[in-house]
Amino acid sequence: MNLEFLAPYFLGPYGENNDVFEKVLTELLRDHIYWRRNIHPEDLPAISTFASQSPEYQEAIAKMRTELHKLTASLKKSVPFFSPRYIGHMCSDLMMPGLIAQMVTTLYNPNNVSFEAATVTVDLELKVGKQFADMFGFNTDETKSPCAWGHLTSGGTVANYESLWNFRAAKYYPVALAEAVKKLQLKLPNSIILNGPLAEANLWQLTNLSIDNVLSLKHETEVAISKAYPELGSKFNDCVEQYRIETVGPAYFYSNHLGLKQPLVLVPGSAHYSWQKAMRVMGFGSDQLIKIPVHSNMRLDINALRKTLEGALSKNIPILACVGILGTTEFGTVDPIHKILELRDEFSAKGLDFYVHVDAAWGGYLASMFREEDGSTMSHGKAKKMFNYFPSKEVFKSITSVKDVDSVTIDPHKLGYLPFGSGGFISRNQNITDLLTQEAPYVFEEMDKSVETPATKQFEKLGQYILEGSKPGSVAAASYVTNQVLPLDYKNFGRVIRQSIKTSEYFFDKLLELKEKIKGRANLCLPYTPDTNLICIVINPVGNKSITYLNDFTKQIYQHLKISRDSSPKDREFIGSSTQIMRKNISDNHAVELCEMLGIQDKYFVKEVNNKTLESDRIMLLRHTIMNPWLANDTNGNDYVVKYCDYLESLILKYLDIE
Repeated sequence: MNLEFLAPYFLGPYGENNDVFEKVLTELLRDHIYWRRNIHPEDLPAISTFASQSPEYQEAIAKMRTELHKLTASLKKSVPFFSPRYIGHMCSDLMMPGLIAQMVTTLYNPNNVSFEAATVTVDLELKVGKQFADMFGFNTDETKSPCAWGHLTSGGTVANYESLWNFRAAKYYPVALAEAVKKLQLKLPNSIILNGPLAEANLWQLTNLSIDNVLSLKHETEVAISKAYPELGSKFNDCVEQYRIETVGPAYFYSNHLGLKQPLVLVPGSAHYSWQKAMRVMGFGSDQLIKIPVHSNMRLDINALRKTLEGALSKNIPILACVGILGTTEFGTVDPIHKILELRDEFSAKGLDFYVHVDAAWGGYLASMFREEDGSTMSHGKAKKMFNYFPSKEVFKSITSVKDVDSVTIDPHKLGYLPFGSGGFISRNQNITDLLTQEAPYVFEEMDKSVETPATKQFEKLGQYILEGSKPGSVAAASYVTNQVLPLDYKNFGRVIRQSIKTSEYFFDKLLELKEKIKGRANLCLPYTPDTNLICIVINPVGNKSITYLNDFTKQIYQHLKISRDSSPKDREFIGSSTQIMRKNISDNHAVELCEMLGIQDKYFVKEVNNKTLESDRIMLLRHTIMNPWLANDTNGNDYVVKYCDYLESLILKYLDIE
């Protein structure tokens, strides 16, 4: 494979671009020093030129150098994510534009909580949010509504938390709005949104409105009050705040509205563990997180989702959100986002409304492959011509349907090839922030809300609108510079992602060759056709019917691929990762299919292990993340895909012979 186009963007597994990296970094370091000296050149140096001559100074510098050398010596034991021999977790070589931008910006130490603490990088962060929104197909024209906005987080976990924080604010705001109208005994015109008086709407109506309708209800109510009761001023908003769930807390809120049941959050069985954490952090309770089974390709079972929604509707149980995964952490699979949206519209018409969030922490950047330079979406036919297998019609529809969801999580520190920790949260309707604003007088000064301002001005007091407070502006600089060097369309950043998918297809084919090669001795199974660039395999010796033995055999092989305290990463031929198929997370039909595929007895593949059960409730897989740019680089005969398959074959045969 010709990978020359990637050469300018990475430091390289051998440090091939060290001269460029060092030269640019040194130039920018010197530029930073010049900036320090020219802020007020009339000021005299604070550190005396004689200070370096003192014993205390020399001792301090010596201690610093010693500790830094000890640190770098220890860091040599780190996992070599940059190496093509690393095919484990979602880490790889880093992009030079972002890496240098983050290192250099750290010298300036901006705090993106507010423009006053980050006069450059707050704007960059908001621009990055717009870049992501454009990539997903959201509207970013502020003259049209709804207009999207986004910002960066420390990672996908916080972005997932933020989605529920947004959704809870929207879900229950109408209840507080109605309570305030009743408390103040206001006589208002019938609501267009509710098709009747706000004060007479029942709890089910008030908690089953789309985000757009919640915000429209808020706006029409405030307009009506300003006309009929201009003397109220901010008193009405203060009254609303007194009834909000965020003010009184869940216990009082639900006890004051006895007809209101706890909301459910629906996720596929393959969802990241952060969703269970999010339910606990947000106070919903992990019992309210309902895992929808996945079917034979490890995607959310849309029929099972329908049944859950029907059950909730029949019992008047509200649904806060349904989460679709665009690139699961374990398997890289893509849920049917377009079908989730169809169900949302169908059940909304029946009176059950819920919000849709896409957890695209892993697969978000895949959208860049289908984005034309003018911002339009390319056709499926054009996309297919760039690959051998990818993308299936289902996957293409899912990725290109993200433009219609309510919010998205994305992780630049994964497929964005940027340093940790950098996540992102994108919301389709920026006006939802009106429900979230928190004010701190020492950080945020009053903004004239009567004057319309562009988003970069409106959100310059960023900490008011997000979960996090202080946050590094260097992360924003890294994302912004990278997206400027390689815009998020198919001819630029999409080309990098495309190469990773093509390498995955090549790896997939080589694994099929290996499967054929060892079929007389072991069954090498690829249980899921890859949706993205994660490939999982199961290995079962021929004739084995035991899940326990299958797992034990796989563990023996994995011992040669895993990182452990007993060995140095540099002593590993290749470094991989593993995952498990949990019986409780898949449907009964899929469990049977999987066992037939592997040649094991499905009656022992059970949802729970008890004292009488000798088999397992899980199946172990070897997991490969194919994102390193140089995996299939055969320029110097270093085709690491072939090398890995040969190495894997030798391990399989070794343990078969031992047995």
